Amino acid sequence: MRIKAKIAVLCGILAFVCHGCGIYSFSGASIPAEAKTVSVSYFPNHAQLVNPMLSNDFTTALRDAMMNQTPLDLVDSGGDLAFEGEITDYKTTPVAITASQTAAMNRLTITVKVRFSNRFDETKEFEQSFSHYEDYPSDQDLNAVQESLTATIIEALVEDIFNKALVNW
Repeated sequence: MRIKAKIAVLCGILAFVCHGCGIYSFSGASIPAEAKTVSVSYFPNHAQLVNPMLSNDFTTALRDAMMNQTPLDLVDSGGDLAFEGEITDYKTTPVAITASQTAAMNRLTITVKVRFSNRFDETKEFEQSFSHYEDYPSDQDLNAVQESLTATIIEALVEDIFNKALVNW
């Protein structure tokens, strides 16, 4: 009986301490206790080279991260925490040149401009560009590797955006 009572007291203290500091999730996110909703606007593709699926894939990935890694309800617009922006660059460039002056590797780079607003703490708001890349052998056609490369890049971009907006390390 004594052990159960000690555990109950410890759980009560822990709940009180966590409640006073805001909402924490297993992802490490620190969300204001007052925040109940998050909105992620559609990210249009304004890059010169357009991947027709990129806007949808990126927006869906960011929305999924908010739903799966936070206790917030996803709303169409006007969330307590809100993400909006656009894809500003999608390009492939040679990165490793051989002795015969040909590319041995190419690099696919995606850049996204994000505006984050926080209704309860304006000091956490930002407007910033995030960029990631993946290299692939030049003997492979971009169309053949594009889907897996963009999935990897999107995952890294979403993680960086999530960390910048919601993780206070």
